[in-house]
Amino acid sequence: MTGEHDTRNDHGFFGQPRALVHLFGVEMWERFSFYGMQGILLIYLYYSATRGGLGMDEVSAAGIVGAYGGAVYLSTILGAWIADRLLGSERVLFFSAIVIMAGHIALALLPGFLGVGVGLVLVAFGSGGLKANATSVVGTLYDEHDPRRDAGFSVFYLGINLGAFLGPILTGLAQTTLGFHWGFGLAAVGMAIGLVQYAFGRKHLPPEASVVPNPLPRERRPLVIGIAIAAVVLVAVLVLTGLVNAQNLVLWIIGGTIVAAIAYFAVILASRAISTVERHRVYGFIPLFVASVAFWSLYQQQFTVLTIYSDKQLNRDLFGWEMPVSWVQSINPIFIIVLSGVFAAIWTKLGDRQPSTPIKFALGTMIMGVAFLLFIPFAGGGPNSTPLLAIVGILLVFTVAELLLSPVGLSVATKLAPKVFHTQMVALFFLSVALGTAISGRLAEFYSAQNEVVYFGVLGGIAIVLGVALALGSRGVLKLMSGVR
Repeated sequence: MTGEHDTRNDHGFFGQPRALVHLFGVEMWERFSFYGMQGILLIYLYYSATRGGLGMDEVSAAGIVGAYGGAVYLSTILGAWIADRLLGSERVLFFSAIVIMAGHIALALLPGFLGVGVGLVLVAFGSGGLKANATSVVGTLYDEHDPRRDAGFSVFYLGINLGAFLGPILTGLAQTTLGFHWGFGLAAVGMAIGLVQYAFGRKHLPPEASVVPNPLPRERRPLVIGIAIAAVVLVAVLVLTGLVNAQNLVLWIIGGTIVAAIAYFAVILASRAISTVERHRVYGFIPLFVASVAFWSLYQQQFTVLTIYSDKQLNRDLFGWEMPVSWVQSINPIFIIVLSGVFAAIWTKLGDRQPSTPIKFALGTMIMGVAFLLFIPFAGGGPNSTPLLAIVGILLVFTVAELLLSPVGLSVATKLAPKVFHTQMVALFFLSVALGTAISGRLAEFYSAQNEVVYFGVLGGIAIVLGVALALGSRGVLKLMSGVR
């Protein structure tokens, strides 16, 4: 790397390469638009037309939100494949940002369910492509042994959480004062700001960001194009014939994700290109995969059940002014910003004495279950019956659980991955997030204010039992992990 692309000797952005500011910006504004839109999406679907919504029943609306969330994480696999085989991470990131912006514009300008359908498909595919490649591009700014690397990623993740914090606040204000389409429009404006900044800054990225690691042979491209066209036609036929509809969409996403996960595990475990130790490590990843699914199926209910709960039972009165529903989703990012540094310091201080990965996963799953049990004292309350401080406390527990499981998930996937299946193991972790997110939408269909004790009690109890089982079996899992902690 030489000239303007020499990031190794560039300390122009708080001691980091100047190019990081452009990646920080595009990721911050993407998260702003993503969480801003998601903060008002569910209530847009089920609010009556007189309140500016589409008047769906809550069950179907929650299922759509869960299916959409699952599709985002499923799309990360497609985004990673396109980067690895066709375009390279930098180009996929750029085009994905354009697709995301187009999706938010569709939600803002197209009427009714047409806008929802076009908008959510575009945002899901775009977010998947951007999510899969932004971290990879950040990594190209540093040599493998650059001491600034971890700090640079910390700055990058700060951008993620700043966007996640600001998005629901500003789109919620736009929705309550001007209307839903203004909220979606604000999400589009945010993504446009990030895209413009990145468009000017991408020329400063190192050449490695645009490399296609494993180019698809030219003679195989017609086959890939044919498969892509066939997939689009198949989806169109399923939708037009009514086999896929708003009521069962989440079940299709769950089924497709399960099939993909089983296929991934089968292909890796059956391969002759992996050693016995590598095969044992893949087996060791299976209980972590199950715990991750359980965790995300509860955690992602922030965007389904918790949104309904905040709309109907939470006391959102702030000195005589009613706080927008979406603001509840800005609480978690605040805690992440504050606590991520605390957790990093704790793990650094403990060093080799810190809990193993299976124990961290077990604790994360158990604490997530405890968070659900904390809803029970407020169960069955009427409108405005739950104090805002109670939800703040519960979301603090959500965050502690997240910081025990989420940051180590991708890390352990890369550590346990066989050399020839490095990307596929990362894809498997994203599949656990996709499956958990889709399941969260399906579970929300069983929620009602009348059965809150059963709902929160059963799901919380299941998560705790799974966490305890993983903790009890952690020695066996560690043995399979063959030296990886």
